Amino acid sequence: MPSPWAAAAVTLCGVCAFLQVYCTQPLLPMLAKIFQASEAGVGMTVSATTLGVALSAPVFGALTERLARKRVIVASLLGISLPTLLAATATSLAQLVFWRFLQGITVPGIIAVVITYIGEEWPTERVALIMSFYVSGTALGGFLGRISAGILADWFSWRVSFLALGAMSLAGAALVGAWLPHGRRRIAPVDSPGLAAFPRQVRALFKSRRLVATFAVGFNVLFSLVGVFTWITFHLSAAPFSLSTTALSSLFFVYLVGLVVTPAAGFLITRVGLRAGIGGAICCSIAGVVLTLSPSLAVVILGLAMLSSGVFIAQTATQSHLRIAAPPGARVTAAGLYLTSYYMGGTAAGVVPGIFWAMGKWPACVAFIVAMQLVALMIALLGWRVSPHSTPEVVRAM
Repeated sequence: MPSPWAAAAVTLCGVCAFLQVYCTQPLLPMLAKIFQASEAGVGMTVSATTLGVALSAPVFGALTERLARKRVIVASLLGISLPTLLAATATSLAQLVFWRFLQGITVPGIIAVVITYIGEEWPTERVALIMSFYVSGTALGGFLGRISAGILADWFSWRVSFLALGAMSLAGAALVGAWLPHGRRRIAPVDSPGLAAFPRQVRALFKSRRLVATFAVGFNVLFSLVGVFTWITFHLSAAPFSLSTTALSSLFFVYLVGLVVTPAAGFLITRVGLRAGIGGAICCSIAGVVLTLSPSLAVVILGLAMLSSGVFIAQTATQSHLRIAAPPGARVTAAGLYLTSYYMGGTAAGVVPGIFWAMGKWPACVAFIVAMQLVALMIALLGWRVSPHSTPEVVRAM
């Protein structure tokens, strides 16, 4: 079994992958003023990155079936740094959106491969726990990216925010390169069908009810997180809250709750099963979204903490289920398809709630996001049911 340094490296992969993905969320009101753009226009700085992830994820999944896992992860960590640094040179919103899109392109080289790496290197009974460490890393990375971007933008400029995040990514790549073992499965067998078999492999994966349900749940999980944290910035920057950019970025301290809750939940999920875990996580998220309607900022913050913790737990359960539901020879491809669905949810969340914002501001957005979460709950409970012919491993996990 891998050493604690390997678990630390996996956690750091989550941190570095998500430093940049949502870093513009606390900057949205500021960017709208700087570039004289609409809410939906600056929201594209979030959606462009998640769209890049969604489009490149299946390609990374197919290509990396035959490549050494560590090599792909480290190269992707280095690759994400360049567009992050170049984003600081943008002179228009369109240029910033372009660099944000390129940031997203290389992210699946980290997250799709790490998900598979965990399933291959740790014993089955420890996968959910190690996956929870990785998810906690993504929570920490999302927090650090948002809080540092907001504070640096307020104190210096938004350009300094991107320079700092790019430097942090380079440092993270060096540490992962030093700590992450090459792993037992360095490369696929020589007779692996590779990229040529990708369309056939995709068709086979979409015939699985449980995998399709997992993809749909992933879409909804990220939709709720990005939808809330993107559009609530406009709600809280207006009266009666009137929060500054630094104050908006400080809201993401709620992510630190997830650092504690998610590993504990990962341990609990191994005992109560994945269906119970995903059900409880989504219900927690729904309650949190509803609380954000409160006129009290303290209650809103509590709601955001419940939402983010529920999402992180749901992500742990969903990715653990993905490892069980996907066939051994196509797990990276399945992870790539899952990430496409997951980040298409994030892409839609940066744009679609704008329709409801125009209709009824934040209350209308809340109603729509809660409806999406209820759909995710039904899909998980129905789609993750085990068949009478399931293996004992699957039955125990569910």
